[in-house]
Amino acid sequence: MKYLIAALFFLSIQMGAQTDFAKAEICFQKKQYTEAQLLFEKSLVQFPADQKTIEYLGDIQCHLGRWHAALPYYQKLKKCKPLEAEYHYKYGGALAMLAREGNVFKALSMMGEIKSEFQSALKLNPNHIGARWALIEIYLQLPMMAGGSEKKAIQYANELLRVSTVDGYLARGHIEEYYKRYAAAEKQYKKAIAIGQSATTYQKLADLYKNKMDQPEKAKALMARYNEKNKT
Repeated sequence: MKYLIAALFFLSIQMGAQTDFAKAEICFQKKQYTEAQLLFEKSLVQFPADQKTIEYLGDIQCHLGRWHAALPYYQKLKKCKPLEAEYHYKYGGALAMLAREGNVFKALSMMGEIKSEFQSALKLNPNHIGARWALIEIYLQLPMMAGGSEKKAIQYANELLRVSTVDGYLARGHIEEYYKRYAAAEKQYKKAIAIGQSATTYQKLADLYKNKMDQPEKAKALMARYNEKNKT
């Protein structure tokens, strides 16, 4: 009898923790991050090694802009699963956002570790799209004397073409737009639209027309065309 009672007691604890986790996921999906955090933390007390809960807690800190608070969660995940590309990517992303909020010298001192995390993600998962986008942005934003390189940004964009054609064309368009080669950017975004036909592809070209090429009517017509094609 005592073994049965112990088993039922353990089961009740487990079911309670699962309920907290399920409720937390619902809150997270509704972007109720404060409520979700409290429930995930409660669940983590019962299952302190649960990686999904730890990941959610790190993600919540990122959604709230608390990059420094997110790092210990992702660091713990990297330690538990050092061969998981996504954990390196998320840790690098939190580091990158933290660097953006600091002064220039602090940011530059962090850049080596940030690039290393994204490159580790690519080594572990050669098809990782987010890591390539992150490295493209780094090489565009960094001054040349600090390691910035259009050539390297294009290299990662070309790699994206092989992994995700739409992302590749969007990346090439982004690079052209960054260097104010708007006609070239337009061509790349049109290629992305031809393949992807997504709201994102149309919006990127519309933003280019409206914000960079001073053609708001063209932007309006483009989005009207998208909306017409996607009527439900």
